[in-house]
Amino acid sequence: MVRGLLEEHVGEVWVEGEVSNHRKQASGHQYFTLKDSKAQLSCVFFRGSAWNNRTPIKDGVKLRLFGELSLYEARGQYQLVVKEAQSIGAGNLHERFEALKQKLRDEGLFDPSRKQAVTRFPRRLAIVTSSTGAVIQDLLSVLQRRAPWVEILIFPVRVQGDGAHLEIIEGLNALGNRTDIDTIVLARGGGSLEDLWAFNEEALARAIDGCPIPVVSAVGHETDFSIADFVADMRAPTPSAAAELITPDQNELRQFLDDKRRQLHQLVRRRLEYLNERLTWYRRGGAMQRPLRYLAELSQQLDDRAVELGAVIQSGMKDREAQLQIHRRALRSLCPLGHVERLQAHCSAQRARLVLALKQQLARHQDQVVSRERHLRALGPEQTLVRGYSMILDGNGKPISSVDSLRKGREITLKVRDGEVGARVISKD
Repeated sequence: MVRGLLEEHVGEVWVEGEVSNHRKQASGHQYFTLKDSKAQLSCVFFRGSAWNNRTPIKDGVKLRLFGELSLYEARGQYQLVVKEAQSIGAGNLHERFEALKQKLRDEGLFDPSRKQAVTRFPRRLAIVTSSTGAVIQDLLSVLQRRAPWVEILIFPVRVQGDGAHLEIIEGLNALGNRTDIDTIVLARGGGSLEDLWAFNEEALARAIDGCPIPVVSAVGHETDFSIADFVADMRAPTPSAAAELITPDQNELRQFLDDKRRQLHQLVRRRLEYLNERLTWYRRGGAMQRPLRYLAELSQQLDDRAVELGAVIQSGMKDREAQLQIHRRALRSLCPLGHVERLQAHCSAQRARLVLALKQQLARHQDQVVSRERHLRALGPEQTLVRGYSMILDGNGKPISSVDSLRKGREITLKVRDGEVGARVISKD
């Protein structure tokens, strides 16, 4: 009756929310919870309806779903039978997770250089986790099986819910002040994003980064990631895997020690055999029988080594002397005084060539001057006067070349070869 009321009076609806607790069964059916800040709704996406769905459904994704509200009588639980899914972006928790992750990465809290080395052979471990549940039992079981000599200190805290991260921070601060703890393990079982949110708080991330003792994060299943995983000095996929990563297996350790013991015995036995052979040699005919002869042989060997050493030194000195001569010649060729001398010789030669060139040029110019002087004299008026001609000059001594420049009665000067004669114009034609 309840199922009929839901399907008839509510029926098909559109619902928006954030996905959590998503799981996909081998049958192909998908089960998850759709929630917002005020409520949550169980959903089932049967394989027949989901076969052509292209929208990814996973924890932290915000979806718009279309389906029919119904009742699952086996658990007395009402649920949405999904027929269509549309993505509308990541949910609020997922957005906060990615924003904090990017912020801490930019600050360098994920940098490998900041991470401390986790000792492989711890003597005392501290586990910060819930004192109840399967996680602590799994950890203790693995530690007891692998390394029963390790002392375990449990700091019980809440690992889920409001204020849980403050208890974890308190545990880290209390344990970080101790000097007898080798490693701290933060452990929690799997869960949804909101279940693991205590390990995604910024305050806890900074407490892990500032802890002086190496911290191993073992939160959730292998596919779960938290901010604590990125900041911690080591991340383990599961709590049980953390116990295996931070402790040696006692069986493997025994095998390793047995192998080393056998190797040590073999080395000691071989050394003793060698020393025994040497001792037998000494007893039979060596230094113990004739010590003076043995010392004389050693002295002879020392002389041989001295001769060889002297030859080596002499040969080395000759090689060094040859190299020194080569370097001396190279330096001499590069010496600035030689370069200066070569430049001075070059300058002297250039100076001599320049003086000779100047003298030759000056002689050519002098010959040209004499030649042009003779040419000018041949063309000058003096030569004309020598041949019996005369020049007519006005009162200013300038030559008169045209009858038009003369007037009757004007006084003129006649210049001949050996003097001048005054005259007056009496007529012109």
